[in-house]
Amino acid sequence: MFDKILIANRGEIALRVIRACREMGIQSVAVHSTADADAMHVRMADESVCIGPPQGAQSYLSIPAIVSACEITGAQAIHPGYGFLSENASFAQILEDHQITFIGPSAEHIRVMGDKITAKETAKRLGIPVVPGSDGGVPDVAAAKAIGEEFSYPVIVKATAGGGGRGMKLASTAADMENAFSTARSEAKAAFGNDEVYIEKYLQKPRHIEIQVFGDGKGNAVHLAERDCSLQRRHQKVFEEAPGPAISPEERARIGKICAEAVAEINYIGAGTVEFLYEDGEFYFIEMNTRLQVEHPVTEAIFGVDLVREQIRVAAGLPMSFGQDDLEINGHAIEIRLNAEKLPNFSPSPGTITQYHAPGGLGVRMDSAIYDGYSIPPYYDSLIGKLIVHGRDRPEALARLARSLSELIVDGIDTTVPLFDALLQEEAVLTGNYNIHWLEKWLDANLEGA
Repeated sequence: MFDKILIANRGEIALRVIRACREMGIQSVAVHSTADADAMHVRMADESVCIGPPQGAQSYLSIPAIVSACEITGAQAIHPGYGFLSENASFAQILEDHQITFIGPSAEHIRVMGDKITAKETAKRLGIPVVPGSDGGVPDVAAAKAIGEEFSYPVIVKATAGGGGRGMKLASTAADMENAFSTARSEAKAAFGNDEVYIEKYLQKPRHIEIQVFGDGKGNAVHLAERDCSLQRRHQKVFEEAPGPAISPEERARIGKICAEAVAEINYIGAGTVEFLYEDGEFYFIEMNTRLQVEHPVTEAIFGVDLVREQIRVAAGLPMSFGQDDLEINGHAIEIRLNAEKLPNFSPSPGTITQYHAPGGLGVRMDSAIYDGYSIPPYYDSLIGKLIVHGRDRPEALARLARSLSELIVDGIDTTVPLFDALLQEEAVLTGNYNIHWLEKWLDANLEGA
């Protein structure tokens, strides 16, 4: 087992990893920018190293600075958290070259699954159902229009190196394609340095379902059921729950088995998530995230497992501490993402927190790095916390969420708490009868532009 782990991240996910290390008796090293000198993850770690100025490109994304911090402190492994360098194949390879363990999958698996086209081809080869669409990248508008006709509009143009909704454009008709194609390519070039795009059939009312998988790198793998992440704004998840309210036990077992067998076949190591669109009883692969997800706590809640602890164990060469037969769903869990944003336009709201009180009680977990007097810097993602609740069933979890929101106090800044107060009054949310387009339509009618 490792003696010391460096966490190449910040905020609540850095705290999450530090806590797992502490429970395992492992020393932790925090890295931070100058803007994060007073951050909670810096306070809680056993050691800390400043790696650069506030801008992420010069600190949390600086591979030389992070590797140097690792060598200075004697850390044997790096946990990347999510975001930043967590899915950077070059980073994983450089760590391997420096004989530092990357707590995650191999550089090759990150590389294969990081390219959307290669990932789709790999999924098809492994027997995972995929969304109908182009075979690889689409070279020009003429080819794009032909594919649109072949699969019947509407279709969606996607960046092969995309993520977070960037480089994605809908073409409802052939007349829309020219603008959708050129816009998607230009966005992709600006965001990812790669303007290659591909085309998929646009499903009308799908849900976003993701299967949590975990492998030991030695041909053994399990699935930990699914999460429903269909409540999204501009392709960004805001509300996640497990198990999915629309998935039957038979469907869960079927798709879970397919995913577990697929990652076992490629000797995948660590945590991963296979993401699908789900419509009319069918699953369609969209991508695989080769890292820990923001919403991993809902899976931990219903299975009673610590996914970060398990990541560290298998990275150290130990076997998984559970098998498929040990995993049984217990109750229902929901996570909401709390952002420092001002409604109705969701504009960033950095500033100083004048008062903070976290909710508590049975089945309540608050993952956050904020505290009284903390100044939220303007340089990073606006996520300030995740409120996770667990109940015996979905109605109890929803009631617990409403109660927890009423206890939560975050003063001094604007947050998205009012959004969730409002959503918990909506019949579609209370019954679980929603799809990936529902929240956008609700916001248009009730909030954005108000």
